[in-house]
Amino acid sequence: MSDISALFKGVIFDLDGVIVHTDTLHYKAWKSVADRLSIPFDEEVNDRLRGVSRGESLEIILEQSKRRYDGAQKERLCTEKNGIYVDSLASLSALDVAAEVSDTLKLLKGAGLKLAVGSSSKNAKTILSRIGLADFFDAVSDGTNIQRTKPDPEVFLKAAAMIGLKPSECAVVEDAAAGIEAAINGGFTAIAIGGAAASNGARFNIKSLSELQKIILK
Repeated sequence: MSDISALFKGVIFDLDGVIVHTDTLHYKAWKSVADRLSIPFDEEVNDRLRGVSRGESLEIILEQSKRRYDGAQKERLCTEKNGIYVDSLASLSALDVAAEVSDTLKLLKGAGLKLAVGSSSKNAKTILSRIGLADFFDAVSDGTNIQRTKPDPEVFLKAAAMIGLKPSECAVVEDAAAGIEAAINGGFTAIAIGGAAASNGARFNIKSLSELQKIILK
């Protein structure tokens, strides 16, 4: 551990769009399903899916459908999408991680901070393993251990509990408005990156993870 002092004891990161950009893979998987069902799907609709669960994402997509789907049919559609998405994860590797991401994680870890992932994705651990970053994180709270998705703070509260910290001791880094709202609802310090910077409420707005050094560390 270095002698650098930190303003927080832990940092919780959203995964998609923050640590690694799998947004395109999600988009292509949902579009494949939507196209098969002849449902309009574009980037505008896709933006509404950021930070929400697979089931909620499907409900948003089905708003444009002329037919009704029962629970079993919806479950099959979610399974279909996830199958397409998981297959596409095979293309991920350490090369998909920006240098500033790994450098920032090394710096924060070296300063003695606890690091965690708080993601609605049920594939978070698989993704972290494929991109070679699993060892950086002390805990992963994801879609497999939560009942409520963002903007409910459950995923972040569980992540904080896993690393033995209070919400007030942690910063949350998010790229989705729903994630920023979830962080604030849970009593965390919200740091917005990417698209979330346009939302209101985050204490800090950053353009790249490298800026965390100025915020987190003294």
